[in-house]
Amino acid sequence: MKSWSWVLVIVLTILIKWVSWYPDWVEKNYSRGLFPWIAKIQRFLFGWLPISVGDLFYGFLILVIIYKTVQFFKAIFQKKLNRQYFISGLQQIIFFFLFVYVFFNLLWGLNYNRRGIAHQLGLEIKKYSLTDLDTLTTAIQNRLNYYADFVTESQRDSFNKKKRLFSSAKEAYGELEKKYSFLGYHPRSIKPSIYSYLGNYLGFQGYYNPFSGEGQVNTTIPRFLEPFVTTHEMAHQLGYAKENEANFVGYLACRSYESNVFRYSVYFDLYNYAIGEIIMRDTVLARSFQEKRHPQVVKDVKELKDFYRRYNNFIQQAVMWGYGYFLRANNQPAGKRSYNEVVTWLIAYYKKFGVDAL
Repeated sequence: MKSWSWVLVIVLTILIKWVSWYPDWVEKNYSRGLFPWIAKIQRFLFGWLPISVGDLFYGFLILVIIYKTVQFFKAIFQKKLNRQYFISGLQQIIFFFLFVYVFFNLLWGLNYNRRGIAHQLGLEIKKYSLTDLDTLTTAIQNRLNYYADFVTESQRDSFNKKKRLFSSAKEAYGELEKKYSFLGYHPRSIKPSIYSYLGNYLGFQGYYNPFSGEGQVNTTIPRFLEPFVTTHEMAHQLGYAKENEANFVGYLACRSYESNVFRYSVYFDLYNYAIGEIIMRDTVLARSFQEKRHPQVVKDVKELKDFYRRYNNFIQQAVMWGYGYFLRANNQPAGKRSYNEVVTWLIAYYKKFGVDAL
């Protein structure tokens, strides 16, 4: 590590932190200026590959960490530890984290500090009342029960082929682009994660890799979740880094698409977020909603709970604990509950465009 590389990475770290304090600048010059070009180039380079480059990258990184750890314990065993060894090792660790921080933010992470979708749609995001939440949950449950009547097993089975699932998700964004041109998605780079089964034990349904620009979907989760998870990860690819905003953009895409399966998927997920918020405020009201669920919804809720129960473990809890702190460090003070905050966006949306717009 040359001295100039240290100067460069430290200067860039300071500049990134300074820029992050100005969301208007980030929105105009990065999120809607530089980033779309970065994202398109990444998707053009890696989108055509059938395997996830991002998964391979993380796998290689884990192997490097294991190798370095073995080297460290080997040095202890051979009694080679000294002051110079520790200083050199500490320098490498600090440089590595600064390097990752710089590239993470330049390639995508600065989007955590943008004005975002609420600004673009002119939504007024503010604290909501139980009445607002009641209105939202009623509308969502009505739509969920409606599509539950039309979603057949054969329709669900047709999306077991992930090529169709991902091409349909792209079509959903194509429909959304007709209304909001800034939500156009070209080219496609959404793939099944190599680590899908492992993801069940770690607690992830999908993730976005900022270093390759790929969206990875855990394709072993209950199939009624997959359409919304896919559009959620694609929202990340469009620069909506915060989880509440990615949920909301994913909702807009699924709702725009003439597919019973996609619409059922998004309303199922949003219903769970909404009813979760009601449970925290009024358990009697929550119970009244739960008693009105369509039999298919009841069946799917049970399947989802059984799925989570089957894979729940202490490693997953530790990973999710760390992930919560990661979200807080990236301008999402609610941590894991940032996902639930999509409820706030939905309430602001219906207050501006009417309940029928949901």
